[in-house]
Amino acid sequence: MRRTLGESLNSIRRFDVPLYQVTTPSLEALKAYSTADIARAQRGDRAAIPFLRRAIELDPNFAMAHAFLATLYVNLQETSLSTESMKRAYDLRDRVSEKEKFYIESHYYHFVTGDLEKANQVYEQFAQTYPWSEGHLVNLAVSYGSMGKYDKAVAATLEALRQDPENYVAYANLVAIYTNLNRLDDARATYQKMLENKRDYPDAHVSLYGIAAAQGDVAEMRRQVAWANGKVGIEDILLAQQADTEAFYGRLGEAREFSRRAIESAHRAGKKEAAVMWQMNESLRESEFGNWQVARHGAAAALAVASTRDLQTMAALILAQSGDAGHAQKMSDDLARRYPLDTLIDGYWLPTIRAAIELDHNDPAEAIHLLQGAASYELGAVLFTADWAAPLHPAYVRGEAYLRVHRGKEAAAEYQKFVDHWGAVRNFPLGALARLGLARAYAMQGDSAKAHTAYQYFLTLWKDADPDIPILKQAKAEYAKLQ
Repeated sequence: MRRTLGESLNSIRRFDVPLYQVTTPSLEALKAYSTADIARAQRGDRAAIPFLRRAIELDPNFAMAHAFLATLYVNLQETSLSTESMKRAYDLRDRVSEKEKFYIESHYYHFVTGDLEKANQVYEQFAQTYPWSEGHLVNLAVSYGSMGKYDKAVAATLEALRQDPENYVAYANLVAIYTNLNRLDDARATYQKMLENKRDYPDAHVSLYGIAAAQGDVAEMRRQVAWANGKVGIEDILLAQQADTEAFYGRLGEAREFSRRAIESAHRAGKKEAAVMWQMNESLRESEFGNWQVARHGAAAALAVASTRDLQTMAALILAQSGDAGHAQKMSDDLARRYPLDTLIDGYWLPTIRAAIELDHNDPAEAIHLLQGAASYELGAVLFTADWAAPLHPAYVRGEAYLRVHRGKEAAAEYQKFVDHWGAVRNFPLGALARLGLARAYAMQGDSAKAHTAYQYFLTLWKDADPDIPILKQAKAEYAKLQ
């Protein structure tokens, strides 16, 4: 019709932007919104943001533009910006169609209140009412992944791809989900399928790094970091992942350097909160390795710059693990008061933080009791690991508590979870420390052969580790006594 009306073929190709069915009185705002989705598919989340901002400038009441922007900020670890945008979309939800309202309400519960059960109910209602709108299925899968329900996440993602075989976000997510399930062949095949559809989505390279981390493929991990060099908005994520990898092998000095680079890269990209997140992640490693004063100082410095829900949660865990139980208790109480509906705060983080506090108070039995409620969520993926990794914090703290009460068999079962779920743990440093936990558990049971093997495994893993790491010194001393 456009050609019939006299528009040239070159013009049609140049301005052939699909328009979405979203509510706005501004055609130009609608075009900007549509262009944002194209930019995201071609160049990643960061590339779409200027177009969405333009759409909002043209129509400040464009609810779906606010909601879409909020989703992108979540992916980029900019949680306060995401919350601000999603709250604005939620306030405007009475102005939109029923379909848009489903999207906004589900995302609001998912990312603002953190009520994943409520979010899942709305996602499922969305699916029943609009069965051929695959976007809600992608986000339902993300929610399932956060809760550790990876089989359900696979089913939702596959259905999304059945409805839209070119859904690049679903492909990238599926690569990560399969990795968490130890299904690396399926993960690689999914990435190849993505390439066949000419969708080399930038965020998929983060998932490729995850596959390599699960395999211990050092060369491939470094290739992905090299690929990201200079790519604004994605470089910092891969640098942060490499920091975790260096820490996994005990190379703490190298880990600190990659964290520094990740922080600088995030700042260059305008990702202020992501930069603080990588700083806090570094402090978490320091606390787990026994550098408690460094950890406390780093957490305080990070909170002085930004204090979002995720950052406060991490800081509370760091303080609990590094000897500042009083401050950790106050922070955990504040989190409980401010986020009463948040599924993971209530079911994953608060039990873990409070159990760590009880360990500091030398009450491991109470720590074990507190962690009972976290069992159903402990395999959940957490945001600060960048790509669906599951550090199993509750299991690690529970293992330590069992060691304190001299229940070696139960402690070994907790640390074994890290071995069994190696695709989910990947390069996260607790995966290495759990091997040391296994050695201690076997020694406690009097099984010197298994303990000897487990200590050797850990010390071989850390053969190039920095020699002054406190937990490494302890491990070497324990192994020497075992000889």
